[in-house]
Amino acid sequence: MAIALVLIVMALGSVVFYFLSPWNLTPLASNWGAIDTTIDITFVVTGLVFVAVNAFMAYAILRYRFTRHRRAHYEPENKKLEAWLTGLTTLGIVALLAPGLFVWGNYVNVPDDAHEVEVIGQQWHWSYRLPGDDGRFGDVRTRLIDEDNPFGLDPDDPAGQDDVLINSSHVKLPVDRPVKLMLRSNDVIHNFKVAQFRAKMDVMPGQVSYMWLTPTQTGNFEAVCAELCGMAHFAMRGRVEVVEQGEFEEWVAQQPTFSELHEAGDGDPETGAELYARCVACHGPQGGGRQEMNAPRLAGLDDDYIERQLRNFRQGARGEHEADRFGQQMRPFAMTLEDREMNADVAAHIETLPVEPTRPTIIGDAERGERFYRSCASCHGADGEGRRALKAPRLAGMNDWYLVRQLQHFKDGVRGRHPDDWYGNQMVDMAQILVDDAALRDVVAYIGTLSGGESSPQQDSEQARAEE
Repeated sequence: MAIALVLIVMALGSVVFYFLSPWNLTPLASNWGAIDTTIDITFVVTGLVFVAVNAFMAYAILRYRFTRHRRAHYEPENKKLEAWLTGLTTLGIVALLAPGLFVWGNYVNVPDDAHEVEVIGQQWHWSYRLPGDDGRFGDVRTRLIDEDNPFGLDPDDPAGQDDVLINSSHVKLPVDRPVKLMLRSNDVIHNFKVAQFRAKMDVMPGQVSYMWLTPTQTGNFEAVCAELCGMAHFAMRGRVEVVEQGEFEEWVAQQPTFSELHEAGDGDPETGAELYARCVACHGPQGGGRQEMNAPRLAGLDDDYIERQLRNFRQGARGEHEADRFGQQMRPFAMTLEDREMNADVAAHIETLPVEPTRPTIIGDAERGERFYRSCASCHGADGEGRRALKAPRLAGMNDWYLVRQLQHFKDGVRGRHPDDWYGNQMVDMAQILVDDAALRDVVAYIGTLSGGESSPQQDSEQARAEE
């Protein structure tokens, strides 16, 4: 009797919870309401089966409960019962599968008037490409992908010269206009998903998959990777902003094309040396940093990272939080660099500065810190050398006191929470693995032992002895 009551209460409780649950689908923001209908049909079919099975079990427990004088009857076959079960099961499966097949048929048939946007997945960020004025995408080659050509475009293909490149996780789409999203991966399997669009698709290396949708509401929507793509999978996020057609066209016109990026070239270190004069007072003539000024070391950081941080300071994506006092001091200096060319020149000069050993100021357990650093190594490299393709800066040789402060800022959301600081946003999530202040000091103490991919004097002497 007790078991039968538990089954009945469980079934009824599940039904009540379904209708009163605080968890619901996100508001629909695309044309794919048919997917919501399919989900509702699935809940109804599986819910009815769930209630029926539990009700039958409760009935069987009560009806056929043990009595001393009753004997079980062995009946190996019951064709009538089997026919009923087969028929009901068939109806249930048809009800589950048929709506999905109709929806899938529409999902893979793209309207003729849909415009195209390419989505590129790479651990651990999204980037985008749009066709230029000619309306055609240029050819891409996997072998051409490198730090200077992250999209892998063929420079000899004239169709690709006007391709619009969005090397950021933020993309805009026009409202009420069908869009075909063409998906490819530079490394492993990803999955591009925007919950409000009810649209998702695997992003495969070596091939181009696709899906289409029509955004129906303006606003900002989070894009996530719905495939376990590596250690930092949960931090692979982007933002899709749906705007009016006019705003979309203005935004596209502001984005660089493939030819413009190549013509821009690298910054001029000599011009950057003159501009760097305004940085010397805090960061030192060789970019070694000055703790008394709370100015970190710059030498050793690549130009792409320096440019991005200067841009963040200028745009307010960094240095605006009230708790970031030293970031607030940096903003006015960044504002004096008035355009991208000046940023590039300063960054090019900083990249030429020599990397010299720093004096440790943090005491921590480097052995324990090594275990924490295994997660960091996925982006920043096993030797802390940084990886430009992953937008991860060099850590080896950087000031340990500054690293502790920035990690604490990431943990507290002082840095990285601005919607335009994409890679800082990822660090906010990753910094949470450092559970306390001791963990911060330990991982930084271990970083202090890294060579950045360069041999240390001790390693040089050991190598010399080995050669003798």
